[in-house]
Amino acid sequence: MNRTFDEINEKIRTGRVAVFTAEEVVAMVKESSVAEAAKKVDVVTCATFGAMCSSGAFLNFGHSDPPIRMGKITLNQVQASGGLAAVDTYIGATEPSADRGILYGGAHVIEDLVARRPVHLHAESAGTDCYPLKSVDTTLTIEDCNQAYMYNPRNVYQNYSAATNSTDHIIHTYMGTLLPGYGNVTYSTSGELSPLLKDPKLRTIGIGTKIFMGGAQGMVAWQGTQFVRKHTHYDDGEDYAGATLALIGDMKAMNARYVRGATMQGYGCTLYLGVGIPVPVLDEDLMYDLSRPNAELYTTVTDYSTGRRARPGIQRVNYQELRSGSIELMGRRVRTAPLSSLAMAREIAALLKGSIAQGQFTLQEPIALFPEDTPFHPMTIREVRA
Repeated sequence: MNRTFDEINEKIRTGRVAVFTAEEVVAMVKESSVAEAAKKVDVVTCATFGAMCSSGAFLNFGHSDPPIRMGKITLNQVQASGGLAAVDTYIGATEPSADRGILYGGAHVIEDLVARRPVHLHAESAGTDCYPLKSVDTTLTIEDCNQAYMYNPRNVYQNYSAATNSTDHIIHTYMGTLLPGYGNVTYSTSGELSPLLKDPKLRTIGIGTKIFMGGAQGMVAWQGTQFVRKHTHYDDGEDYAGATLALIGDMKAMNARYVRGATMQGYGCTLYLGVGIPVPVLDEDLMYDLSRPNAELYTTVTDYSTGRRARPGIQRVNYQELRSGSIELMGRRVRTAPLSSLAMAREIAALLKGSIAQGQFTLQEPIALFPEDTPFHPMTIREVRA
């Protein structure tokens, strides 16, 4: 059994497509078989809603009269990038505000813009003959921007490590608050709904793939930063862990329900973003990957207390165990908690399923797949001599 993107898109256009969420396919295969499910299903929708720190937005404000070439730029007291010429900027999700610190940052500005709330723009310039204005203060909404699009260098991690803390004191991390003495374990994925766990070899997800992004249609723009096609062989199969996606989408079409600014205590600001990806069922091998349940999807519990890049792994654990609320760790039961929202992931997968079934969302075959071998180098610190 083999299908093509073109064949599936024709089914979408003519209202004959069979589309299911990843959870529905997992249940289907338990009742029948991979082969039977592959015959029945054309598209499987996957989704996640979690913290995606490496995110931000490009904005164009339009020219003032007289014009200004913006240098120092703030939005609601959050610093944005100058150096993009005239009235373009990029605001990063984790940038804190000058007046509220990490309680409000770039992610919250992005949410405010998507929600059509007014935002205060302040910009300064040295002034030039062709851009004589030296400062501007105004309020704006997203409708005042000529362009407002999210461009996120690293989203949708394939498989985050679970986090714990071996020290005798509380630590605060991007994986949340970790209690002393292996007191808890946090994790961040929707498990059997998570897009890159369902197409682990990235056979259908590449440059140009059309996605649900923040309530609108977006696309995969490139491989994400820190992308690496690493996988580990175990007795019961392979685990893929290192892929990430760079995403782009029109903020003017997004919905603030799926774009949320957040603050991690003691760490800083981050952006919670809803992403859904449809995976076409091209053959039985792909259906096998799509049908793997939480009990067959593993991650590593990692000690986040070392403060070093190479954090020590403690043990392997599957997402069924993590989702149960506790796991056996270091000889005792330890509480587990998700940092991503399974309820929101289910909602997004269902919305994407409905859009495809109604012919409103067709699939885009990647214009290029990601490379098999991608180098990943840690930073080398060298002495700087005057």
